[in-house]
Amino acid sequence: MSDQPIDSTDAFERLLADPGEQKYLLRLYVTGMTPRSTEAISQIKAICEARLKGRYELEVIDIYQHPTLAKGDQIIAAPTLIKKLPLPLRRLVGDLSNRERVLLGLDLREAKS
Repeated sequence: MSDQPIDSTDAFERLLADPGEQKYLLRLYVTGMTPRSTEAISQIKAICEARLKGRYELEVIDIYQHPTLAKGDQIIAAPTLIKKLPLPLRRLVGDLSNRERVLLGLDLREAKS
């Protein structure tokens, strides 16, 4: 994780500029480097590499280091994953170890009836 705040406007505009395959802009909020935070980071990176390789940008934000970003995105629990692009915006809060739930939340898997 970087100590510098992330300019999500630049990332958003870069991803919108490429009309090719859908690009994903994801923001993962964590609380320090706790076991739960590191597990969430690991899970999301693995899913992104397996399903979105070369088509995603993942911003990992420690809410202790960047509380204003967390406040701006109305984060009330961590970990929280926000899918900013492609629209619609989605939020996944809490345990991110359920791969099927994460895939469904990212619109990468069809819902089972």
